[in-house]
Amino acid sequence: MKKILLLVYLAITILSVKAQENATPDTGTFFLHKFQQHIGQETYRITRSANVLSYNIDFKFVDRGSPVPLKAELAVTPKLEPVRLWIKGRVARSATINDSISIANGEAIVKVDDSVHKHKLAPLTFPVAGYAPGTVQQVLLQYWKIHHEPATINTLPNGSVKIKKEGEDTITFNNKKLVLDRFSIAGLIWGNELLWADKNGQLICLITNDAEADKLEMMRAPYEDLLATFISKAATYSMALFEKAMPKAKTDSKVIAVVGGTLVDVVNSSIMPNSVVLIENGIIKNVGKVGSVKIPSNAKIIDAKGKTVIPGLWDMHAHFEQAEWGPAYLAVGATTVRDCGNEFDYINSIKNAIDGGKGIGPEILKAGIIDGKGQYALGIIQADTKEEAIKEVDRYYDNGFVQIKIYSSVKPAIVKAICNEAHRLGLTVTGHIPIGMTLQQGVDSGMDMVNHVQSVYSIMKRNKDRSINFDDSTSKAAIQFIKDHHVVIDPTIGVFEMSFRNVKDDITIMEPGFYTLPLPLQALFKDTGQDPTGAAKFKPLYDSMVKITKLLYDAGVTIVAGTDQGFPGYSVDLELELYVQAGLTPMQALQTATITPARVMKMDKISGSLEAGKHADLAIIDGNPLNNIRDIRKVTLVIKAGKIYDPGQLHQLVGFSK
Repeated sequence: MKKILLLVYLAITILSVKAQENATPDTGTFFLHKFQQHIGQETYRITRSANVLSYNIDFKFVDRGSPVPLKAELAVTPKLEPVRLWIKGRVARSATINDSISIANGEAIVKVDDSVHKHKLAPLTFPVAGYAPGTVQQVLLQYWKIHHEPATINTLPNGSVKIKKEGEDTITFNNKKLVLDRFSIAGLIWGNELLWADKNGQLICLITNDAEADKLEMMRAPYEDLLATFISKAATYSMALFEKAMPKAKTDSKVIAVVGGTLVDVVNSSIMPNSVVLIENGIIKNVGKVGSVKIPSNAKIIDAKGKTVIPGLWDMHAHFEQAEWGPAYLAVGATTVRDCGNEFDYINSIKNAIDGGKGIGPEILKAGIIDGKGQYALGIIQADTKEEAIKEVDRYYDNGFVQIKIYSSVKPAIVKAICNEAHRLGLTVTGHIPIGMTLQQGVDSGMDMVNHVQSVYSIMKRNKDRSINFDDSTSKAAIQFIKDHHVVIDPTIGVFEMSFRNVKDDITIMEPGFYTLPLPLQALFKDTGQDPTGAAKFKPLYDSMVKITKLLYDAGVTIVAGTDQGFPGYSVDLELELYVQAGLTPMQALQTATITPARVMKMDKISGSLEAGKHADLAIIDGNPLNNIRDIRKVTLVIKAGKIYDPGQLHQLVGFSK
C-alpha cells in the first residue's frame, strides 16, 4: 500500500512539474516605459536542469540620454523554491545595485555591495530586489500561488511583501476577450504595485516606480498597445484601495466650526487669536472672533485652543507619480498641488478619482508637459513643428489642463508656438528652459513661469568655485529682467539640498521625520547626495541658490513654493523651512505656499486663505509656525473641501510610522 501511495505521489509531482514547465515559456520580453514612452526592455531566458530553473535576465533602458543597464540571474527549483539571485547594474540614472543571495541547507548567504552576512532561512522566503527586474516579480507571484497565497512572504536581502488578488479584468485585445487577474504587491517599493497576469501566472503588465520615484511600466511585448488602458486602470484602482481602507467618519457633518485657534491671515500678514472658522457644505461661511460668529446648534465643534489654524498649503511643483502621494500630501496639510508634468492618462484618472470622491488627495491643477524629439526627450507628447505644438496644447486644453509645461528638449523656435497657442486659450506656460536657450530667451518667447532656481543661477556671473558673484552687472541684470517681466519662480531648493548634501551627515537634520518614512523610501533617500568631497565642491553652488531665492523675493519677484517630489508630503515643510533659512520671515514663507500661488493660478477668489466664500481647506498646527517654522510639521487635523482628515490615519494608509 505504501509503495502504491509513493508511486501516486511521484506521478502527481511529475505532472505538477511538467504543468509548470508547460506554463512557463523559455523566453519572454517586457517593454519598459516612463511617461508612457518606450525607453527599453527586459528579456529573460530560462535554462533547465533536473533540479534548477535558471532565469537569465537582461534589463536596460535609456532615461533622458542616460543608460540604465542591469543583469540578473534567478535560480529556483522546479517547485519554485529559491536557490540564488544575483543582480548587478543600475536601477536608475544615479542608483546602482550589486546583490547576491545564495540559499542552501536552510541558510542564506546575503551579499549587498561589500557587506556579507549569513542567517537562518525563515519559512516562506524569496529573494527579490525592489521593482526590477520584472521577471523576478513574475516568479515571486508564482511562488505565492504555489504556496497557497500566504498573507506575507519574507524577502531577501530584507523586508517582506504582501500580495493580494484584487480582482479580475476583461480587456479587449485583437478583437478577443483577454481575462487577467489583478494583484497588488506591497513592500517592494513605497506603496502598492499593481500587476496583471494571465491564468498561467505570466506577467502581462506591472505598474511600479523606479529608484528615482518616477512611475515605470513593464508590458509583455505582445500587449504594448494596451499600455494606456492599464495606466488608467492603475490610477483608478490605486485610489480605490485608499478610499476603501480609510476609516469612515461617524458623522457626515455639513456644518463645522473650528473654534479657539490662532488664525493666520496670509492676506494681511496678521493673526487672529481666539478665532472661529465656520464651514458649511465645504465652503467657509464666516471667520471672526469667538463670540462674534454665531455657531449653529448642529455644527460639529473642533477645539483648536492653543493651536494655530493655517490655510491649506500648496505645492507648486508636484509630480503625482503614484496614488500614495494623495494621503501623504493631505497628512501635512497640503490641500492643493500643481502637477508639473505627468502621464496623460494617469493624471486624468487620478484627478477624476479624487474629484469624484473615489480617492483621497489634494486638489490637482494639471500642467501638461510637452517635450521635443531627441535622445534626451521625456514622454510621448512631443512637438517639433508649429502644427504639432498647437495640436498638443489644444489636447491638454480640451482635457482640463490649466497650464502647459515646457521640457528640456523643445526646440527654441517651438517654444514661441507653444506659448502663443496656450495664451490664445487662456493658459499660462511654465517649465524648464530648453537646451540651447537662456531664461531671457524663454521668457521673451512667452514663458510666464520658470521651474527651478538653477535656471536663474545659469544666467548669473559665476566664480571659479561655482558660487555667484552677486555684485557683477550680469547677476544684477538677471534679477532685474525677471522682475521686469513678472516671471514666477518655483525655486525647489529642497531638491538641491538633497542632491548636494553630504551623505555622511545625519539625514534627520534635514528631515526630522526620516525614520517615520516607509522602509523603501528610507533606502531610496539615505544614499542620495554626495560624498564629503563632492558635497564640499557643490556647497558654494548650493549656497548661491539659497541666496538667489532671497534676492529674488526682496526684488519683488513672485516666489511660489514647489518641491519637485523629495520626501512625500514632508518636502513641502522642508521647502518652507529653507525659505526661512534663506532669510524670509515665516509669514512670507507661508504666503509662498498659500495666497501667492492661489493668485498666480487665478484662484485667489476661492482658495489660498481663510476667508468667507472660499473653499474650506485648512490645517490645525499644535504649535506656532510664525515663531518657529518647524512647527509647520505638527499637524493635528486637516480639512479639505470641508472633509475632515486625521494625519495619523493618512500616514498609516501609505506606510508611514508614528
